Amino acid sequence: MKTLKSICVYCGSNAGSQPLFEQAAIQLGELLAREGIRLVYGGGSIGLMGAVAKTVLENGGEVTGVIPKFLKEREVMLEEAHELIVTQDMHERKRTMFEKADAFIALPGGIGTLEELVEMLTWAQLGRHDKPMLLLNLDQFWTPLVELLDHMRSLGFIRPDSDITYEITSDVSQSVDILCKAIEGCKVEHPDVKDM
Repeated sequence: MKTLKSICVYCGSNAGSQPLFEQAAIQLGELLAREGIRLVYGGGSIGLMGAVAKTVLENGGEVTGVIPKFLKEREVMLEEAHELIVTQDMHERKRTMFEKADAFIALPGGIGTLEELVEMLTWAQLGRHDKPMLLLNLDQFWTPLVELLDHMRSLGFIRPDSDITYEITSDVSQSVDILCKAIEGCKVEHPDVKDM
């Protein structure tokens, strides 16, 4: 039986213009802590990154932050993380986050968030991993990307034999269950629930 022990969350180092985004990051942090799932993320303490990581910590969960040296000040590195990995560059950061995660969630963010997500989609398309990916489509944030992928398919740039698989929801509370269902034989260990 596979268990979902860690989730990498891609998200912005800014909070964005909609209060919903930060509320969702906090809700996700509470969910990860409650389910006993370690957060793997970009290591910052501001924006949506800070909101999700600080909430996991405040609720007794575990956090692994991965940040390149040159972003330690710009993204205000979260010193309180249980595990803090400082990498030489962005490539090492992304590879480390990938290796430490069982699955991925994309909250809203900027170009960096998009780039991290698209790289994981590309690696999956090329058969380099089969870890599930979930787009948290808050206020239709990811809808333009989904439409672009559909457009690429319609023009023959994403062939049926190399299609991209991802999950999508706007319901934060369902995100862990959706990811687990995408992993064959997966179960989420509920740390507060004792076996009868």
